[in-house]
Amino acid sequence: MSELLLTAHTGRVTGTRSSRRLRREGMVPAVVYGLGADPVSVAVEWPALRKALTTDAGVNALLTLDIEGDQQLSIVKDIQRHPTRRDVIHVDFIRLDANAEVEVEVPVILIGDAKKVTDVSGMVDQTMFALSILSKPNAIPTELPVDISGLEVGEAIHVSDVALPEGVRTEVDGEETIASALVTRSTLEAMRADEESDAEEGEEGAAPADSGDAEGGDES
Repeated sequence: MSELLLTAHTGRVTGTRSSRRLRREGMVPAVVYGLGADPVSVAVEWPALRKALTTDAGVNALLTLDIEGDQQLSIVKDIQRHPTRRDVIHVDFIRLDANAEVEVEVPVILIGDAKKVTDVSGMVDQTMFALSILSKPNAIPTELPVDISGLEVGEAIHVSDVALPEGVRTEVDGEETIASALVTRSTLEAMRADEESDAEEGEEGAAPADSGDAEGGDES
């Protein structure tokens, strides 16, 4: 994972009014903390931050923050957005040790075609979209692909089924479900209706029972 250089301007005044003024100027208020050092209030340029966060690595992109000439390896820990406009209004950066593990959320991506499921009009229901992993900064994967090609109705993909890259581990319970294959209620009802219809047609087409002695025989 490549590192991106981002200039963090110090000396910003904290508070709602000053933060609004910064955002009007195209800056995003932020704080940098971690590694036992004091938190530092900074501001970063929104265009540069947006560019850094739209790489394949997303919010897990490794950033080198230039704080008054002191370059610090970091990653975005939290992004606060406006509740309606969804604008980024504040960012938390955490300092990283290149040789120590960091915990991040990595997207889980389902790949392949669960043909045995779709053949019976079933569906694959994904319930976990990101997995918390531990890894050294340079080993953080951009995503975790999970192959569902062999999935059948009634089966599920669990955390233990995810092939984690070398140097990556997770403390999430291996029995946690990522996705399961199921048949929807509407499909079940349709299948039940078809079975009932087939049963009724079978009854209507059955041969009549023998009514007794044959008529028209010769009398003695």
